[in-house]
Amino acid sequence: MEPVEIIEDGLLLRPWLASDADDVHRACQDPDIQRWTTVPRPYRPEHAHGFVTGMSARAWADGSGAPFAVCDAATGELLGSCGLVAIDREVETGEIGYWTAPWARGRGVTVRATRAVARWAFDALVLRRLIWQAEVGNHASRLVALRAGFQISGELRLARPAGNGRVEGWVGSLLPGEVPAAGADGPAGPGTLDARRATVFGRPQPVLFATAGDTELRLRPMEERDLDGVVATCQDPDTVRWTSVPHPYQHTDAEGYLTYGGLAWARGSSACFVLADPDDAFAGTVDLRLNPVDPLRAEVGFMTAPHARGRGWMPAALGALAAWGVTGLGLVRVEWKAHVGNTASRRAAEKAGFTVEGTLRGGVSHRGERVDAWVGALLAEDLA
Repeated sequence: MEPVEIIEDGLLLRPWLASDADDVHRACQDPDIQRWTTVPRPYRPEHAHGFVTGMSARAWADGSGAPFAVCDAATGELLGSCGLVAIDREVETGEIGYWTAPWARGRGVTVRATRAVARWAFDALVLRRLIWQAEVGNHASRLVALRAGFQISGELRLARPAGNGRVEGWVGSLLPGEVPAAGADGPAGPGTLDARRATVFGRPQPVLFATAGDTELRLRPMEERDLDGVVATCQDPDTVRWTSVPHPYQHTDAEGYLTYGGLAWARGSSACFVLADPDDAFAGTVDLRLNPVDPLRAEVGFMTAPHARGRGWMPAALGALAAWGVTGLGLVRVEWKAHVGNTASRRAAEKAGFTVEGTLRGGVSHRGERVDAWVGALLAEDLA
């Protein structure tokens, strides 16, 4: 396959040149490129030289790929990499891959480049589908794919995970006629809920602060040192009675919950926090689970360690978490549910500002049975 150049939307996409090696080496020192891609670590000058003079040329020559250097059309400055990392002529499918140089971020470079490559792939190569894959948690790559028109349809385990990253990956696809026009914001454009949440979940999970009287509390990600506290709380009779935690609860269950919390944050589906006392010791958990159908709704779940009950700590934590959900994630409704009769949970929710709205008959499943549940909510305007 003969190398080509593409000029579109202020960008020049061209084959790689030997003179690009220094800029490629400099770009690939970036922690994000090393974290989320499969470039060698450490990335040395010989890796860059081999890529621009060997790997990229071979991909064009044997038709297995179409790697482009993304440059500013006016100045020629290297801005990133975008292209087809694989082409399967049997099914007329290509897989797209990209990275943005650190000095070019925030300018929509890779969105424009991805759209240009996609149009060329459909028009010139007559491909029938493009595929995008990224490790779960790479929200910047996901946002680019969405803005380029890809439909993200689920997860699959990656064949080549990046470094010490997760095996779980997102997968999306793009068909002819689905590429947004040059210059259009398209889905997940600046200011959209997708963009807002990509910014939040694309960063490390934050630490939130709450105050109960004169007591300063922290909501932080769970750590291994919390596992014994989780086990003790989940073996407590009241926790077993009112929640659906495994019973009997084992240390391996707590380890699974720790893993779940990290993966849920990476997915952007939930935010799982430990309620930590003034000594930063485990005092409970509080989670915010986003609704998979309505992105403006979420549900809280919580449990308090036996030694921390009756101090007003959980209402303070719930209020802080709900406020973060509204201001940080753009939620308009944060919901709470509890089995009818769980007055401790109800008191905590009401003290945090939740309004109890009624009873759902057979509203939740509990250890093989359907039981009635109270339901309530805190709305964004309640916080205002």
